[in-house]
Amino acid sequence: MKSDESEETVGASSLAKKWVMRQYWRIQQSQTIISMIFWVTTITLLIWPYVQWRFNSESTIAGISATYWGLAGIGATVIVLVLVIGVLYDAVFGLWREHLTIVGERNPFQTYQMSPNLMIMLLQTNLILRRLSEDDEDILRHCDFVDRWYKWNVDTEIFARTMEGWESIVKDEDPFLPLLTDEERQKLAERVENLN
Repeated sequence: MKSDESEETVGASSLAKKWVMRQYWRIQQSQTIISMIFWVTTITLLIWPYVQWRFNSESTIAGISATYWGLAGIGATVIVLVLVIGVLYDAVFGLWREHLTIVGERNPFQTYQMSPNLMIMLLQTNLILRRLSEDDEDILRHCDFVDRWYKWNVDTEIFARTMEGWESIVKDEDPFLPLLTDEERQKLAERVENLN
């Protein structure tokens, strides 16, 4: 009975987290449009006091006050300038390429760290490769490197968090990690326990 109650609590908690994150995602998606509205409004209202003398509020163009035409013109100019800067950034200078390079350089999972899911697949491949190439020193040297890299990654916090996820979601208390000694397994279990 208690396990059913705890599963319901975990399920409700998971649904609540998912709902909150969906709302957060929706806020992020609308951020570009909202920020453009703020840009146009703010810059238009900042510029207007300097140019309002050119627009007689009593005159109209096509039945619309010249003041509104002036405000709309400033707003349209801001939008066009933002789009021109976007085109220059993208098509002319191609700065997004360098931006992605920097993002890649700053991403530890693209440079020196393995995600736990990739690590498990790489470990399986490495074990098979080692068995198939027992006489090839170059391949064995590569396998030794992957084993060292694997052991280093097991000591990272993200691996402990993944283990915690495997234990709570998959209900597997020990996804078998063949290269770990009993001492290393115990150390990993303690780190998983200390996350809570």
